[in-house]
Amino acid sequence: MNTQATKKSLLLPALRSRNYRLFFAGQGISLIGTWMTQIATIWLVYDLTKSPLMLGFVGFSSQIPSFFLAPFGGVFVDRFSRYRTIISTQILSMIQSLTLAFLALTGVIHIWHIIVLSLFQGFINAFDAPARQAFVPELVERKDDLANAIAINSTMFNGARLIGPAIGGLLIARIGSAYCFLIDGFSYIAVIFALLAMKVKPWKTIVIDTNILQRVKEGFEYTFGFPPIRAILLLSALVSLMGMQYTVLVPIFAEEIFKGGAQTLGFLMAASGVGALSGGIYLATRQTVVGLGRLIVLAPAFIGSGLIAFALSRFLPFSLLAMLLVGLGTIIQVAGSNTVLQTIIEDDKRGRVMSFFTMSFLGMTPFGNLLGGALANHIGATNTLIIDGIACLLGCIFFSRQLPALRQMVRSIYVEKGILTSTKR
Repeated sequence: MNTQATKKSLLLPALRSRNYRLFFAGQGISLIGTWMTQIATIWLVYDLTKSPLMLGFVGFSSQIPSFFLAPFGGVFVDRFSRYRTIISTQILSMIQSLTLAFLALTGVIHIWHIIVLSLFQGFINAFDAPARQAFVPELVERKDDLANAIAINSTMFNGARLIGPAIGGLLIARIGSAYCFLIDGFSYIAVIFALLAMKVKPWKTIVIDTNILQRVKEGFEYTFGFPPIRAILLLSALVSLMGMQYTVLVPIFAEEIFKGGAQTLGFLMAASGVGALSGGIYLATRQTVVGLGRLIVLAPAFIGSGLIAFALSRFLPFSLLAMLLVGLGTIIQVAGSNTVLQTIIEDDKRGRVMSFFTMSFLGMTPFGNLLGGALANHIGATNTLIIDGIACLLGCIFFSRQLPALRQMVRSIYVEKGILTSTKR
């Protein structure tokens, strides 16, 4: 038993922390429900409207609040208890999902209900995402376990991304979208109980003389004044804007190209989850943050190649492989960026930097969704994804040229933190 415990702790050191184990268990259950709701929402929207543009608009409405509110959410997170903030956002998210379930079960749901509730969820996410990102360092007892905790988070997120759409597709085909919303609503109970069971140090409220706009300005200057952070955020924004449009266009391929239904959609989304889960497991087993920069820059090439292959494919098994490659590239880019940022940023600015990271990834996604829906409406989903893939490949080339200079800047921070020795190359 002791030998097994030792092996487990070496592989997953973050799980040695009680609070992180609770967080992992609660989030693991809740995220499956979240992905079920995502696939149920896009299927319901397409079923109600048959409009690619409306798919893009609903995706836009669910995430546009993150673009405008995330910086203020970051200031809030740096000043108030992240623990209490997350409990509040989880309760509000549960209410949102149960409301959606009630409207769908009673048969009175209309597209405007979905748009309003999507906006509400976007507002919640603008505070939840930076709070969740900044809270992770408080969950682990040893700072050395932080990179592992972030990688496990990504693995957990994408394990749910694999399981949730697969279950959701089956449920939609058999009993309808409403039950996906209902299950998601109840799944929040697990994470709320897990949070309440934690033993968290009392939060010391920070008294700050500067106003909120000044705090946002300070965070912006720090974030975009340091080239490595700026490069990570710009690359994340590109992937979010162009590389994530497929999430709202997949129903078109499932129904019109492969002549399938919700089950086919579930398989396609689950395939990207398999790739993402594989990438998350790889990141979780890495021993160091050193070398992640190269992977972050290469990841858009995986995404771009996968999108072009998926757009051109008319053979479902090959399309599933293409989606796997897209999922792999996405998780390496997002989780790798998260890990490097959490390692190099200053603690007192963590909430604000992570809010800009949220803004660059989640905040740019709605514009991508809207752009993708509009393009697909005029030039078709196939041509849209080809353009997206080319944009990701060009991003990889552009940032690859900047990588050597950026690595030199980050190197001094790694030496200061003891991650690298001054003589290690």
